[in-house]
Amino acid sequence: MSTPLAKVAVGSLGGTISMTPAASSDGIVPTLTAADLIRAIPGVAELAEVHAEALKQVASIHLGIQDLLATLAWAERQVAEGAVGVILTQGTDTLEESAFLLDLLWPHSEPLILMGAMRGAAAVSADGPANLLSSIQVAVSANSRDRGVLVVMNEQIHYARWVQKQHSLSTAAFISEVAQAGTIVEGKALYFAAPPKRMLFDKPSCCSKRVLLWTNHLAEESDFLTQQDSFDPLGERFDGIVFAGVGAGHVSPVIARWISKWANLKAILVCRGTGAGSTAFTTYGYPGGEVELQQHGAIMAGFLSPKKARLLLWVILENDLEPKKAVADYLDSMTY
Repeated sequence: MSTPLAKVAVGSLGGTISMTPAASSDGIVPTLTAADLIRAIPGVAELAEVHAEALKQVASIHLGIQDLLATLAWAERQVAEGAVGVILTQGTDTLEESAFLLDLLWPHSEPLILMGAMRGAAAVSADGPANLLSSIQVAVSANSRDRGVLVVMNEQIHYARWVQKQHSLSTAAFISEVAQAGTIVEGKALYFAAPPKRMLFDKPSCCSKRVLLWTNHLAEESDFLTQQDSFDPLGERFDGIVFAGVGAGHVSPVIARWISKWANLKAILVCRGTGAGSTAFTTYGYPGGEVELQQHGAIMAGFLSPKKARLLLWVILENDLEPKKAVADYLDSMTY
């Protein structure tokens, strides 16, 4: 008697992996469903019992948090119905953000895998089918359990908290700031370390909080920033603000004065301005340096990128947690 194949659920959200030409000169648009994508992979029926379902057909920048929460609920239903792993196909532009948000909320041992493609489905050497095959191989592997949300691209496995899209067009666009979690060799998912520590949050019941991401840069328009009718109202409109500082998490004196006004009234996070590394905590004492910012009540975001820090802060606020402690606890979960 043959052993029943493991069940894997695939939900498609759109993105380049699903895109084909709309007309000869109009570019590519989402057209293919999850079932279409599965049919493009030879031999998949021998690997797993695949349930394919189309959830959305959009570019990833068109997805919202509500869409991702609905997708999370769908993925949890698939696990409840026996799936050993769930795969979401989406556009790569916001894939690292989607993966990180879902990783904060995914409580199951079964892996939730996000993947996409850098080339459209009709392109020469389209990478979508190979990435999807790799994702199915990761999903059925017992080694993938208890690792949270994974991103599988270009035969590499990445943890959601570390993955970054670092190239606009290359098929090797995705890297991990810390060494990748694993790889696929001859159809097998291989990992380089045991499952990491994780910190989970309750799934928000609504989307009532607003968190702004502000990018700092050389020669900021200080006249604009100090006008009462332009910059100050940001503190009233948002429940939290994340500053993508420069370097190890530094801002201009103008921004530092603004932070001193608002940080004791609402959550203010300051992030690094680089693609890798942590914010500093005790090194720089000049105006706008991290020592002064923390004295004003700002929270340094450690290894979190600005985009991921924004999502973490949103989840923390929606759960009515104390931001400084919750951020510190999450940063502790990132290292040993």
